[in-house]
Amino acid sequence: MSEPRSAPTVGQVVLGKRLQDLRERAGLKREEAAKVLRVAPATIRRMETAEVALKIPYVQLLLKEYGVAADEADAFVRLAEDANQPGWWQRFHDVLPGWFSMYVSLEGAASLIRAYEPQFVPGLLQTEEYARAVMRSGAVGATRPEDIERHVALRMERQSLLRRPDAPKFWVIMDETVLRRPVGSGPAVMREQLDRLIEAASLPHVTLQIAEFSSGHHPGTYGPFVLFRFAMPELPDMVYSEYLTGAVYLDARPEVSSHLEVMDRMAAQAATAQRTKEILAGLRKEL
Repeated sequence: MSEPRSAPTVGQVVLGKRLQDLRERAGLKREEAAKVLRVAPATIRRMETAEVALKIPYVQLLLKEYGVAADEADAFVRLAEDANQPGWWQRFHDVLPGWFSMYVSLEGAASLIRAYEPQFVPGLLQTEEYARAVMRSGAVGATRPEDIERHVALRMERQSLLRRPDAPKFWVIMDETVLRRPVGSGPAVMREQLDRLIEAASLPHVTLQIAEFSSGHHPGTYGPFVLFRFAMPELPDMVYSEYLTGAVYLDARPEVSSHLEVMDRMAAQAATAQRTKEILAGLRKEL
């Protein structure tokens, strides 16, 4: 049997979708493909949905059955071997929940990340002390000092994404509550965090907007969510929505479209990027 793991890499997701497309183009049902491997049809489904790693001998047999040319099959196998390599974040498997591993993988592959955050500064923009204070509040379900430090280290390493030459476009809408609620044991934590946000707002690939109290109710008040868009045509837009003990990943077009519409409406209602810079500067002077 193929080995399960906590979360697939984006490469496995893409290749799984390609395998499904090749099977369908060959006019084969999952049951027929399963007979080639002498496995249950569920194994084919799990390969195509990236629920299991891509077992190379299985991939080779399927590509041959699907009529894929030898050179194209060889290229596919090389990609599968690369995709099966553990992501960097798996070094943090001791503290990283399986349901969040997929998020880190998607985050690293996205060309556009749009986020709405009603409670905290997004992880990609948090300072170490702010992140540590959030962790100590018990938000991650574990408050042992060693676990907290591992979570902070993971969060800081994730932030290298925004320093890459090919960094994604990062567009965030935060409720004013995020900036008004003190985090940490003193004003120094919030001062440093505001400095970090002011710095981030000047980056060409980062857009920050504040949903001010004065702008009233907006359609995103149900909870935080993140929308990912990818340059790879095989990957549809995805929405990530987190709750206390887990998360859901949505890629059905109606659900994604609804979240995108809400995000656009919030962006139109929130303070502009320039106005947000002024708000941040004003709050920084108050501390």
